[in-house]
Amino acid sequence: MTDSALFTRLASQALAEGVHQLVVGAVIASHGRVLLLRRAKDDFMAGICELPGGKVEPGETLDVAPCREVEEETGLGITAISGYLGSYYYASASGKKSRQFNFAATVAATEPVRLREHGACFWAAPGPDAPGTDAVKDILSNPTLSAS
Repeated sequence: MTDSALFTRLASQALAEGVHQLVVGAVIASHGRVLLLRRAKDDFMAGICELPGGKVEPGETLDVAPCREVEEETGLGITAISGYLGSYYYASASGKKSRQFNFAATVAATEPVRLREHGACFWAAPGPDAPGTDAVKDILSNPTLSAS
């Protein structure tokens, strides 16, 4: 997926809607499962399961941020972003209106995962019964993921 216009349009729409913080999530699928991370017990939203990802840095684009965040959090290197899977809103720890954009991503290798910020990681079946918030479950219910 190299449509830079899509990344620009998504970011521009969010900023026009009053979103204060852009966030990205990467859905990394392998053998019918997706990688999820569990937040540390002493972190904001402690213990929840989430997608690898994080805040978009100033001047960074929505296609570059997932690559940086996934590498920082897991040590895995994204080789391609293959699709946009949707977004959701939430309030950050500081109360900022945040919008998380979620993308299907391919990595060079799925192992080893080297956690730097989370308490645990695991591979889970995608779908409405996947661990995580309702927003994450909605993203993981995307029909294109069952073919991964």
